[in-house]
Amino acid sequence: MTAMHPHIHLHLHELRAAELRDRAPRRSATRRPLRTQLGWTLVEVGLRLAAAPPPRTARVA
Repeated sequence: MTAMHPHIHLHLHELRAAELRDRAPRRSATRRPLRTQLGWTLVEVGLRLAAAPPPRTARVA
């Protein structure tokens, strides 16, 4: 059994990745589907809510 040199393995991986990218359908980077925009907006809102400081309670002396 012969071991594959790491550089050859990396090169084969890069070739396969380039082949898959070439076969993938082209999508416009500037225009995203409504579902994607809505999803990222919900993620942003959720992160803002999670990072918000807790509400302050009034102190009565």
